[in-house]
Amino acid sequence: LRKWFGHRPERFDAFRRRYTAELALASVELDRIVDESKLHRVTLLYGARGPQTNHAVVLLQCLQERLNRRQS
Repeated sequence: LRKWFGHRPERFDAFRRRYTAELALASVELDRIVDESKLHRVTLLYGARGPQTNHAVVLLQCLQERLNRRQS
């Protein structure tokens, strides 16, 4: 998926949808990161050209939404 995206901004919306669907299949792993973030700082690393159009941005959004749902 990331190879298809190729850091092309015009593909970012489609990438975001597809990557979010993939992340939904990783509930256990996402929960583990959210749990860890309650105890320690979690740093997301990425190596991409665009600071606003990369997989870490999508992952961060998914983690924040998951954390917010748990706190509600």
